[in-house]
Amino acid sequence: MSIHERIREQVTTHPVVLYMKGTPQAPMCGFSATATEILHRCGVEDFLAVDVLADEEIRQGVKSYANWPTIPQLYVNGEFVGGADILREMYQSGELQKLLHKP
Repeated sequence: MSIHERIREQVTTHPVVLYMKGTPQAPMCGFSATATEILHRCGVEDFLAVDVLADEEIRQGVKSYANWPTIPQLYVNGEFVGGADILREMYQSGELQKLLHKP
């Protein structure tokens, strides 16, 4: 299975996936900590968190999969949403909450 197939499987079998540095309990960068905190503030407790520091193939593959150069990266229902800055803006506008709680 190619790295892009692995990523596609992860983002399509889990409603919310966050590719991050570290874990939600121990983020390894401020941007990953911000993304995790935003998800928690939106009431999302159950999401797949993928530590890109634990898997170099995933770390590089996720950047090319979304054509997005930075980590963290959030996927909702198989669709790429964005990184920490985009999540912050969407959270502040209320757009992220609507996206995460869409029936």
